[in-house]
Amino acid sequence: MTKRNKIIYWIATLWLALGMASTGIVQLIQNKEEIEMMKHLGYPLYFLTLLGVWKLLGVIAILIPKFGLLKEWAYAGFFFAMSGAVVSHLACGDGAKELFGPLLLIVLTIFSWYYRPAERKCFSELKS
Repeated sequence: MTKRNKIIYWIATLWLALGMASTGIVQLIQNKEEIEMMKHLGYPLYFLTLLGVWKLLGVIAILIPKFGLLKEWAYAGFFFAMSGAVVSHLACGDGAKELFGPLLLIVLTIFSWYYRPAERKCFSELKS
Protein backbone atom coordinates (compact mmCIF):
# COMPACT_ATOMS: atom_id res chain seq x y z
CA MET A 1 0.00 0.00 0.00
CA THR A 2 1.42 3.36 -1.01
CA LYS A 3 1.88 6.16 1.47
CA ARG A 4 -0.68 8.24 -0.44
CA ASN A 5 -3.31 5.50 -0.20
CA LYS A 6 -2.61 5.00 3.51
CA ILE A 7 -3.11 8.74 4.12
CA ILE A 8 -6.37 8.75 2.13
CA TYR A 9 -7.56 5.69 4.06
CA TRP A 10 -6.85 7.15 7.49
CA ILE A 11 -8.27 10.60 6.71
CA ALA A 12 -11.48 9.09 5.30
CA THR A 13 -11.74 6.53 8.11
CA LEU A 14 -11.19 9.01 10.93
CA TRP A 15 -13.69 11.50 9.47
CA LEU A 16 -16.17 8.67 8.89
CA ALA A 17 -15.71 7.45 12.47
CA LEU A 18 -16.12 10.98 13.82
CA GLY A 19 -19.26 11.58 11.73
CA MET A 20 -20.88 8.26 12.61
CA ALA A 21 -19.95 8.46 16.30
CA SER A 22 -21.21 12.03 16.68
CA THR A 23 -24.51 11.35 14.91
CA GLY A 24 -24.88 8.06 16.78
CA ILE A 25 -24.46 9.82 20.14
CA VAL A 26 -26.92 12.56 19.15
CA GLN A 27 -29.42 9.87 18.15
CA LEU A 28 -28.94 8.02 21.44
CA ILE A 29 -29.51 11.10 23.57
CA GLN A 30 -32.55 11.92 21.38
CA ASN A 31 -32.26 15.66 21.31
CA LYS A 32 -35.20 17.75 20.14
CA GLU A 33 -33.92 18.21 16.56
CA GLU A 34 -33.42 14.47 16.06
CA ILE A 35 -36.90 13.71 17.37
CA GLU A 36 -38.43 16.29 15.03
CA MET A 37 -36.47 14.91 12.07
CA MET A 38 -37.64 11.34 12.76
CA LYS A 39 -41.22 12.55 12.96
CA HIS A 40 -40.76 14.52 9.73
CA LEU A 41 -39.35 11.46 7.94
CA GLY A 42 -42.14 9.26 9.29
CA TYR A 43 -40.01 6.90 11.38
CA PRO A 44 -40.81 5.72 14.92
CA LEU A 45 -38.71 7.26 17.69
CA TYR A 46 -37.19 3.93 18.73
CA PHE A 47 -35.39 4.05 15.37
CA LEU A 48 -33.09 6.70 16.90
CA THR A 49 -31.83 4.24 19.50
CA LEU A 50 -31.41 1.50 16.92
CA LEU A 51 -29.41 3.72 14.56
CA GLY A 52 -27.33 5.21 17.36
CA VAL A 53 -26.29 1.84 18.78
CA TRP A 54 -25.46 0.34 15.39
CA LYS A 55 -23.46 3.40 14.33
CA LEU A 56 -21.32 3.27 17.47
CA LEU A 57 -20.76 -0.47 17.07
CA GLY A 58 -19.86 0.12 13.41
CA VAL A 59 -17.30 2.76 14.38
CA ILE A 60 -15.66 0.29 16.76
CA ALA A 61 -15.66 -2.38 14.04
CA ILE A 62 -13.91 -0.22 11.42
CA LEU A 63 -11.30 1.10 13.85
CA ILE A 64 -10.16 -2.10 15.58
CA PRO A 65 -7.54 -4.24 13.85
CA LYS A 66 -8.41 -7.52 12.10
CA PHE A 67 -12.01 -8.84 11.92
CA GLY A 68 -12.29 -8.23 8.17
CA LEU A 69 -15.76 -9.73 7.82
CA LEU A 70 -17.08 -7.59 10.66
CA LYS A 71 -15.63 -4.52 8.94
CA GLU A 72 -17.38 -5.47 5.69
CA TRP A 73 -20.69 -5.62 7.56
CA ALA A 74 -20.02 -2.27 9.21
CA TYR A 75 -19.22 -0.59 5.89
CA ALA A 76 -22.34 -2.12 4.34
CA GLY A 77 -24.43 -0.94 7.29
CA PHE A 78 -23.05 2.59 7.02
CA PHE A 79 -23.77 2.63 3.28
CA PHE A 80 -27.32 1.30 3.69
CA ALA A 81 -28.12 3.65 6.59
CA MET A 82 -26.83 6.74 4.79
CA SER A 83 -28.34 5.89 1.40
CA GLY A 84 -31.61 5.23 3.24
CA ALA A 85 -31.31 8.67 4.85
CA VAL A 86 -30.79 10.28 1.43
CA VAL A 87 -33.81 8.51 -0.05
CA SER A 88 -35.92 9.36 3.01
CA HIS A 89 -35.04 13.05 2.78
CA LEU A 90 -35.72 13.10 -0.97
CA ALA A 91 -39.07 11.37 -0.46
CA CYS A 92 -40.05 14.08 2.05
CA GLY A 93 -39.01 16.85 -0.32
CA ASP A 94 -36.03 18.00 1.73
CA GLY A 95 -33.31 20.07 0.11
CA ALA A 96 -29.54 20.03 -0.19
CA LYS A 97 -29.01 21.06 3.45
CA GLU A 98 -30.53 17.81 4.72
CA LEU A 99 -28.79 15.71 2.06
CA PHE A 100 -25.27 17.04 2.66
CA GLY A 101 -24.49 15.03 5.82
CA PRO A 102 -25.64 11.63 4.59
CA LEU A 103 -24.02 12.15 1.17
CA LEU A 104 -20.72 13.13 2.76
CA LEU A 105 -20.83 10.03 4.98
CA ILE A 106 -21.53 7.85 1.92
CA VAL A 107 -18.46 9.30 0.17
CA LEU A 108 -16.31 8.77 3.28
CA THR A 109 -17.61 5.19 3.61
CA ILE A 110 -16.67 4.43 0.00
CA PHE A 111 -13.21 6.00 0.32
CA SER A 112 -12.47 4.27 3.62
CA TRP A 113 -13.63 0.91 2.25
CA TYR A 114 -11.80 1.26 -1.08
CA TYR A 115 -8.46 2.39 0.37
CA ARG A 116 -8.41 0.03 3.37
CA PRO A 117 -5.16 -1.91 3.79
CA ALA A 118 -5.00 -5.63 2.99
CA GLU A 119 -4.90 -6.59 6.66
CA ARG A 120 -8.27 -4.86 7.13
CA LYS A 121 -9.95 -6.69 4.28
CA CYS A 122 -12.19 -9.69 4.59
CA PHE A 123 -10.25 -12.95 4.96
CA SER A 124 -6.86 -11.25 4.58
CA GLU A 125 -5.65 -13.06 7.71
CA LEU A 126 -6.26 -16.38 5.94
CA LYS A 127 -4.11 -15.41 2.96
CA SER A 128 -1.01 -14.63 5.06
